[in-house]
Amino acid sequence: MKIVEPSVELLWITENPERQIEMAGRTCYKSEDKITPDSARIFAGKMREHGHHAMIEHAVASFRIITDRGITHEIVRHRIASFAQESTRYCNYSSDKFENQCSFIEPPNLNEEQKKVWEKSCLDAEKSYFSLLSAGCSAQIARSVLPTCLKTELVMTANFREWRHFIALRGTKAAHPQIRPIAGMIKDILVQHAPSVFEDLSVSL
Repeated sequence: MKIVEPSVELLWITENPERQIEMAGRTCYKSEDKITPDSARIFAGKMREHGHHAMIEHAVASFRIITDRGITHEIVRHRIASFAQESTRYCNYSSDKFENQCSFIEPPNLNEEQKKVWEKSCLDAEKSYFSLLSAGCSAQIARSVLPTCLKTELVMTANFREWRHFIALRGTKAAHPQIRPIAGMIKDILVQHAPSVFEDLSVSL
C-alpha cells in the first residue's frame, strides 16, 4: 500500500493565450489595427469583465490531475471538457509497473483513530484485490473491491471559459474539501499564463 499526494501538472496551454483571445475578439469588430505589444492583457480583461466569455473559449489548457477516483467522479461531470483517465480495467496493480501495490489518496483532517480505520480498510481492500487476481480474476473484475480513495490520474482538457467555470464551482466552501485544492492549483497555474482571465477568481481552502 502506498499513499500519494494529490497534484496538478500543466501539460499544454495555448501559446500566449491573452494574445489569442485578443486576435479572435478583434475579428468581431475588425479592430486589429489597435493591437499593440501591451493590448492583449487589457483586451482579454475587458472581455472577462463585460461577460463576453465566448472570446476566452479560444484559449485551451490541459492538466494532469492526480487525485482519488471519488473526486474524478465529480470532475468528469464537466461536460465541455475532454478526459483521459487511468483505467482500473486494464491497469493491474500487482505488476512491477505499479511497484506491486495499490496507491491511495488520504482524506484530509483525519484524527489518529480515524486514520487507523482508514489505513486498515485500504490494506484490506488491497489484500482482497490481490487475492482475487491470484484466484484468476482479471483486473477489471478484481477492481470491484477497491475503494473510491484509490489514486488515479486524469488528463483534462478544456477551454478557458470552462476552466473559469470549473474553478468557480469547485473552489467554493460548498465544494468537496479534496477538490478545492485542485481548483486552487489549477487557478494558480492559469493566473501565471493569463492573469486577465483568471485573477478575479478565488478559491476557499
